Amino acid sequence: MDASLIPADQHLAVMAGLTVIAAAGFLLEKTKFGALLTGTVWTILLAILASNLRILPFDAPAYGFVFSYAVPVLIPLFLMKADLKRIFFETTRMTGAFLIASLATVIGVFIAVLVVRLGDWEAAVAASLTGSYVGGSVNFGPLTEMTGLAEGAPSLVSAIVAADHLASAAYLGVLAVLPGVAWIAKRFVSRDHTQDHTDTLEEGSEGATTPLSLALTLAYALTVVAIGTWLSSVGDGLVSPDAMREAIGVSFGDLKYVFITLLALILPTAVPKQMSKLNGGFELGVVFAFLFFGAIAAGANVAQLLADAPLIMLFIAILVSVHGVVAFVLAKFCKLSLPEIIIASNAAILGATTAPALAAAKGWRDLVTPGVLVGVLGYALGTVLGTLVYGVLS
Repeated sequence: MDASLIPADQHLAVMAGLTVIAAAGFLLEKTKFGALLTGTVWTILLAILASNLRILPFDAPAYGFVFSYAVPVLIPLFLMKADLKRIFFETTRMTGAFLIASLATVIGVFIAVLVVRLGDWEAAVAASLTGSYVGGSVNFGPLTEMTGLAEGAPSLVSAIVAADHLASAAYLGVLAVLPGVAWIAKRFVSRDHTQDHTDTLEEGSEGATTPLSLALTLAYALTVVAIGTWLSSVGDGLVSPDAMREAIGVSFGDLKYVFITLLALILPTAVPKQMSKLNGGFELGVVFAFLFFGAIAAGANVAQLLADAPLIMLFIAILVSVHGVVAFVLAKFCKLSLPEIIIASNAAILGATTAPALAAAKGWRDLVTPGVLVGVLGYALGTVLGTLVYGVLS
């Protein structure tokens, strides 16, 4: 049965359900037992449970609203005090962590290919998942088009997307739990990531969150997103998206988050003292992040995946597992901290939007901006690596 207690066309009711789940995640995190899993994990688990018990729908326009509007706004909200001059060193180290995570994805893909045979579309599937698990879903669409997978096997693409929803939610939950596992945490270099370097701009510059500061914060964030979206659409109007994808792998439309990120960094870097006086953006961004976690987790139809895509599920499970093991082992020997490789791995597997969201949710404030930047790097790197994998396997 496709029907759910809250129908997909009841947009306000679906948003209310997501908000209740997000609020429950925050509340559970405050309890002694709930703190063991963190609010992020509780939000993911509750959303999967709600959709698979048919309380929430697996797909709904409200989820699309979250993906289309709440997610882009996360970037300027989290980057409002991101002075690049102060965080350059952290971003440099995170770039190394992200390259390790990208290498781990490629290794995971080839091992999955050796274990699971997917027939004629094997190279196309491997290439598409390489792009997706280096730069997020932004790269998945162009690679399915480039390899012919979207046109030749649309049902297989649907199965991959469904399996990816479940794997992404599960992996995000694992990443959120890892810092609390003492056996793992003590094997990594210890660094304090709770202090944002921009917090020391001017003593006393941080004030209380007021209606005015929230209004200015939202106005700034929405303006940045609107201009970034407009620039990407103008670019697509000037240069054919198909021609640009054929030439460099991505179109201007695919680079929307790149434009938003670059715009979001201008004022915090140019006038950091003035931007430091806008309060409430970070906290509002965390709320939006929990809504996003709930929306992405609600799309995981466990029963359908078990019935329709067992081989795809196995392929992705092997890929993600190998990615995790390789990335964390290499990070240990490269003297990276556990939070750094967690955010880098998140940026690779889930993209530039979830990395800062997880960093914010865990309180790693100085990894928020680097998480976005390395995720943006993945937009370019993912398509290139996916194309190379396709060439090798073909």
